[in-house]
Amino acid sequence: MNYSQTLEFLFNKFPAYHLIGKAAYKSDLKTTLVLDEYFNHPHLRFRTIHVAGTNGKGSVSHMIASVLQEAGLKTGLYTSPHLKDFRERIKVDGRMIPKREVTEFVTKSMDIIDSLKPSFFEITVAMAFDYFRNKNIDIAVVETGMGGRLDSTNIIEPVISVITNIGHDHMDILGNTIARVAFEKAGIIKKGIPVVIGELQPDTTEIFIKKAGETGSKISFADKEFICTLEDSESVSGMRQYVVKDVINDDPVSGSIPLAGDYQQKNLQTVFSVFSKLIEPLNISNKVITDGIRNVVS
Repeated sequence: MNYSQTLEFLFNKFPAYHLIGKAAYKSDLKTTLVLDEYFNHPHLRFRTIHVAGTNGKGSVSHMIASVLQEAGLKTGLYTSPHLKDFRERIKVDGRMIPKREVTEFVTKSMDIIDSLKPSFFEITVAMAFDYFRNKNIDIAVVETGMGGRLDSTNIIEPVISVITNIGHDHMDILGNTIARVAFEKAGIIKKGIPVVIGELQPDTTEIFIKKAGETGSKISFADKEFICTLEDSESVSGMRQYVVKDVINDDPVSGSIPLAGDYQQKNLQTVFSVFSKLIEPLNISNKVITDGIRNVVS
């Protein structure tokens, strides 16, 4: 197959939520675990940061990845859905997976595809992890597709889990209340792994605190640790200036961001909170954080 034929195969062969909705969703991780074993557990070869949420998870994932890249770490980024090109989902240091890599992965996977019949998302996650392993990355930022607890990305053991704002998200699958959606998102919280929650919300806070207590995970709420102010409008360059203050130390950090939307205020608080928890394994300076945010491309 050439690349065009491979894409046609991917979009037509596998059940995909964006095409058939709820029928593409699987209520367990059995298929993902079989795929992971088949490819010899590639996600164990690199560190990960796991990001879930309803709003902001894409922007937060891109900002975190840009900062890690700015710090000199070879960085993978897995996001979904794509806007124009399937390869947007899988990047290393900001560069999309090459077309030949997509084709070669699908070609070598035909036996397991035929026998296992995975979903579009399951095979895409397997492709990303296999590619990251082959590229010898240092760390990957992995965004969930929907939910968290039963999401195909949820086989990883991250250095930190991140959950952004919770809203009305795939409620036909995740549950018909905000609390139920939060319960599913909380499924990415792992034993002993710190978790940053982007925003303290009345309907979700106790759910996250309970889950963190059950797993022995240190939990933080970004909007209780950092306060961000954004300029009212973009400059001629398309950048918006911001100031982020540490609530405890009142130590302001200023920078600029090319991403639009007032909700970037909450996303910036979340990003700064995440890196404040990664001082021991990564020790990334505020300058690297602001440079990474300034250079982010979504």
